[in-house]
Amino acid sequence: MNIETIAIHAGNKIDETSKAVVQPITLSTTFERGFDGSFPSGFQYTRAANPNRQSLESVICGLENGAEACAFSSGNAAGAAVFQALEPGSHVIVPTDMYHGLKALINEVYANRILDISFVDLSDIKIVKAAVKPHTTKLIWIETPSNPLLKISDITSICEIAEDNGAVVCCDNTFATPIFQRPLELGADLVMHSSTKYFGGHSDVLGGALVCKEKNELWERIKNIQTLSGAVPSPFDCYMAVRGIKTLPYRMKGHANNARKIAEYLENHPQVEKVFYPGLLSHEGYNVAKTQMCGFSGMLSFTLKQGENAAIKFANSLKLIIRATSLGGVESLIEHRASVEGPDTKTPFNLLRLSVGLESAEDLLEDLEQAFSSL
Repeated sequence: MNIETIAIHAGNKIDETSKAVVQPITLSTTFERGFDGSFPSGFQYTRAANPNRQSLESVICGLENGAEACAFSSGNAAGAAVFQALEPGSHVIVPTDMYHGLKALINEVYANRILDISFVDLSDIKIVKAAVKPHTTKLIWIETPSNPLLKISDITSICEIAEDNGAVVCCDNTFATPIFQRPLELGADLVMHSSTKYFGGHSDVLGGALVCKEKNELWERIKNIQTLSGAVPSPFDCYMAVRGIKTLPYRMKGHANNARKIAEYLENHPQVEKVFYPGLLSHEGYNVAKTQMCGFSGMLSFTLKQGENAAIKFANSLKLIIRATSLGGVESLIEHRASVEGPDTKTPFNLLRLSVGLESAEDLLEDLEQAFSSL
């Protein structure tokens, strides 16, 4: 079955009573037992399972071609479940350039207390190999393309390193989505998503997800953490995410098409210092990206030659593109990431991250041009 069909049908079930084509929202927190004390519906308590969450997990699992999926209340909750499932003292390799929220969680909760964390440049295979600690490295966390520098990690090569050392690999696939990249098919053991982003697609739902390649002991621990911690999405949030996913394949093509046009425009602009977009031939990770991605998504970053103040002024001068946190919605969003990440950030202070939406590319380019003229 093709991915466009999976996106529409794998998360939907026609209601047996009303025959509604769209599966309704089940708000009940509890479900009736049978005469023998069992649960004939398969549902007991909504923290453990819910019909709408089951639908969401089904479609995400199908998109990633995985064995099973777990939906969480946020992307950070999904990531946290993986770290919680590891034995205390485990060594974990994570990228230096990664989503700031999860990086902060790792530093403030897990690093130097529960887990041994090494931040390395995962775009350099030699550095990854050197970072492995025999017998103690249990997880390599990949984020590719990375946030916000759009670095590319070689998923297959890193998975081979992990396998040789008895470690598992979890890949944050939020930027690429399964429309453009399938990490499980490249050797990863787990895939993580912030479904707040492209899955929801309309900046109106919070969520996260994990997908496994095979159901094993680690996966069972993750599922148990999901249930016991209660970090699960509401039925309405699940319904909204499933609704968003139905158009995901077509939205992603539009995001990527617009992003390519804008990246090429920025690369040739005299006021731009550098453009970070893996679909450009000039991108240092282009050759790797084209072997593991079938499209380059809608995220890009760029730096301005005039520095930090110019970057902030540029963002404030935009009229159509909105200055706001987050990404992956139908509307274009821009953000000066260093301001958000704080004084210890490794992000260049003259960098702007742009989530390219589905507006007319001509209108977006016109907005960018008038902002440049204001500098």
